Amino acid sequence: MMDKLILGRYIPGDSIVHQLDPRVKLLGSIYFIFLLFFANNWQSYLFLAVFILVAIKLSKISLGFFLRGLKPLLWLIIFTVSLQLLFSRGGEIYFSFGPIAISQFGLINAALIFCRFVFIIFMSTLLTLTTIPLELTDAIEFILSPFKYVKLPVHEIALMISIALRFVPTLMDETTKIMNAQRARGVEFGEGNLFQQMKSIIPLLIPLFVSSFNRAEELATAMEARGYRGGEGRTKYRVLNWEVTDTMAVIVFAFVTVGVILLRG
Repeated sequence: MMDKLILGRYIPGDSIVHQLDPRVKLLGSIYFIFLLFFANNWQSYLFLAVFILVAIKLSKISLGFFLRGLKPLLWLIIFTVSLQLLFSRGGEIYFSFGPIAISQFGLINAALIFCRFVFIIFMSTLLTLTTIPLELTDAIEFILSPFKYVKLPVHEIALMISIALRFVPTLMDETTKIMNAQRARGVEFGEGNLFQQMKSIIPLLIPLFVSSFNRAEELATAMEARGYRGGEGRTKYRVLNWEVTDTMAVIVFAFVTVGVILLRG
């Protein structure tokens, strides 16, 4: 299941979403998450759902690919939604047993939480699928650039964030390989009580940590061999240019904001 995680991967393409300035996509993704918490009824969430589906369509990436990538995080979503459903009270009570209750407010709140999770994952995945890692690093560095005046190592921080994001699918693939190797030796994952399941994870964590440190050391060696010495005095091969399509994307986000405000309950 872990090899289906798509967050952090990049798919080459020539769509309008791929061609957008990475600063627009990064800031737009953050702003979209803000709009999600500003929306508070099914009309505004439906409006945002249409927006993100159109964005996925414009990226020329299959929606089924996004849905498959949602599966590794499905248990986290179900757990969070269940807490909202069973322990939120308000409005009409449909079922009650001790501290557990299914109420009108709980149902509505659980549905909104589910939508928030799905939309945030979809938008974050769309960002990484359509943005080259180096461009994403440049975008993060641009956003953090004001902190240069307080002597914050902005370039290094942006590089670390980008590398960490890109290491997610790599580590998931490595985890899958180790799990398959352990299964071949007779280890059963997900079987038995909680203590037995935790015990079966230990043979998985140790080689995963070793592999992670080895990959980090190889990456550091490769960067040093290429003369990387930090961001001081460093020039850029790819220069970010603001295009007409980027301005149009900002206008679209402005219209989306107005739509959410008008549809709020």
